Amino acid sequence: METKTSKLKSWWKKFRNFSLVIITIALILFVGIRYYYPYGEGVKTGQLNYVVYKGMLFKTYEGKLIQSGIWSNKPGGIQSNEFEFSIEDKVIAEELMRAGGKTVELHYKEYFASIPWRGYSRYVVDKIVRIGEGESTDLSGILPEQ
Repeated sequence: METKTSKLKSWWKKFRNFSLVIITIALILFVGIRYYYPYGEGVKTGQLNYVVYKGMLFKTYEGKLIQSGIWSNKPGGIQSNEFEFSIEDKVIAEELMRAGGKTVELHYKEYFASIPWRGYSRYVVDKIVRIGEGESTDLSGILPEQ
């Protein structure tokens, strides 16, 4: 015959195990959505300012695109519209390094947060749509398959 104490211990173990499973699933979902689920994607066009390979522990490709137009986030201020991004693919990064100063169209994915081995930015360029102003560049082997 079970006593009240053993029933209580049994109930507590079930509750604890169930709670741990729920917390673990919630944590996995949170991390997966926050760092690996792209919630937006699009194309940005502008003059490529730079692409660099940098980092202390994790070396990543980072770039900056200057978009045409001027905007201000405070009255009386003027600021150029800059788009900072990371690049995961080495081939795309090297092609963009050779296109400095040219007008480019870049396809990107936007994540909720960045992770160190993917880059410093929440915006990750995954394709080159077009490189303009200059000699035509054959990108047939460069663009990733969809």
